[in-house]
Amino acid sequence: MRIRRSRALAGVLLAAAVAVSGCSGSADDSGGSTADLAADAPAAGQAAQEDAKQGAGGGSAEGAKATAAPKATANHIIRTASLTVRVEDVPQALGEARTATETAGGYIGDESTARDATGHERTRVVLRVPVEKYDEVLTELEGTGKLLQRDAKARDVTDQVVDVESRITSQRASVARIRELMDRATRLSDVVTLEGELSTRQADLESLLAQQASLKDRTGLATITLTLSETPVRKAVKDDGDPGFTDALAGGWDAFVTMLRWLAVVIGAVLPFAAVAALLVLLWLKAVRPRLPQRPERAPATTAPGPLPAHRPAAEGVDGNGKG
Repeated sequence: MRIRRSRALAGVLLAAAVAVSGCSGSADDSGGSTADLAADAPAAGQAAQEDAKQGAGGGSAEGAKATAAPKATANHIIRTASLTVRVEDVPQALGEARTATETAGGYIGDESTARDATGHERTRVVLRVPVEKYDEVLTELEGTGKLLQRDAKARDVTDQVVDVESRITSQRASVARIRELMDRATRLSDVVTLEGELSTRQADLESLLAQQASLKDRTGLATITLTLSETPVRKAVKDDGDPGFTDALAGGWDAFVTMLRWLAVVIGAVLPFAAVAALLVLLWLKAVRPRLPQRPERAPATTAPGPLPAHRPAAEGVDGNGKG
């Protein structure tokens, strides 16, 4: 009995010593050391109380549970999924997805809609649903059309949640200790130093609280990224047998329209070059050619002399000597 009382008394003295050392070194030590002292003091006090209760014989199972550190009873899991579904009517399928999400207690996040060259819509929407309704909503979304792709992930962050909660508890105790030291400080230099330390520790506490809120949001609500693509509507073609006159006329008209379309494309492609060529020719005729030196005109060529007259024959009855 004396040994147990001695252990209880030693535990109380140890807790008091740790508390006194935390008060004396808070103004000069860093934020981490003060937080550790503040966290160790309650633990030592709890151990001393448990020893005292066991020594006195008044301890109970309920008291031991009350003084024990809290433990995580449930796993914290971040669930995400990505679905790609082909539907015939995107707006109608999107309305069904909205209804399923709101019925489950969730909400619609980011949403983007695009339309391709053929006029078919494609919508991407982010849905946030409670984790309890995650599987139910996922199954309902898959049934809106033809499932093309599904990718589901689950990440356990229980250790991270417990670590953040523990750091928040220690940081709050540290902030409270700095406030107590500020109330006891008498010198202005100590007050200024403690105010700077308090501001730093409060900023760290707010950062931890933000991390805790983010983890709570991601573990409490699952994220589903839904992509809806529209199926092209194909009309059934009736088989009437051999083509008739109207079919040939329709085919010829389509070919004629296609030819005109291609001619228009060719003319449109050649027209800029033809316009530039015509402009260059006009510029040559109107501006450049008149300024060029003109060549002198050639004199008309003289006519060549005609052939000499042929030798006349001697007159009849006259010979070459002039005799008759």
